[in-house]
Amino acid sequence: MSTAIRLIVGLGNPGPQYENTRHNAGAWFVEQLAQQSHSTLRAETKFLGHYAKTNIDNHECHMLIPTTFMNRSGASVAAVTKFYKISVHEILVVHDELDLAPGAVKLKQGGGHAGHNGLRDIIAAMGSNDFLRLRLGIGHPGSPDKVSDYVLSKPGKNEQQQIMQAIDSSLRIVPDLLEGKISHAMKTLHTKEEIK
Repeated sequence: MSTAIRLIVGLGNPGPQYENTRHNAGAWFVEQLAQQSHSTLRAETKFLGHYAKTNIDNHECHMLIPTTFMNRSGASVAAVTKFYKISVHEILVVHDELDLAPGAVKLKQGGGHAGHNGLRDIIAAMGSNDFLRLRLGIGHPGSPDKVSDYVLSKPGKNEQQQIMQAIDSSLRIVPDLLEGKISHAMKTLHTKEEIK
């Protein structure tokens, strides 16, 4: 599928107590993208999130960080897609990924939610799982019963640097995604990963 991406969603939890936690890695991505494109994310009540519209390499790009809690992200995504008539294939969701090491990053089309509450709710709200995902590795605590505390705590200094480096390298493929060059973006991103 080579549909151009129109909406980039960064997942996280609202409020200062969560902003530096691993679960907010997706939100960090969108914050960096907004900064890089000289855009200001503003609170939009009708979208239940922080929203900005910008132009990157002559392609319109909608950016969203839901301000609902993670397990209610779908309502925010659905509000924007309905308003701007954006299809599920035109969405990129950026989220933290337990199954990848800190600093690792993967682009993936479709698939399940793998227990991620944000993805689970977006799939339910959109009635489809066929959106693009950018998976930012945060590592795994080693035991399923430690996951909740782990994702809601802050990464160590080294981990934080690795995650931010992954975000930086991922930002470079955004123009390709907005142009619909998904497979090229994947190749660029995943080749960089192997070289690291």
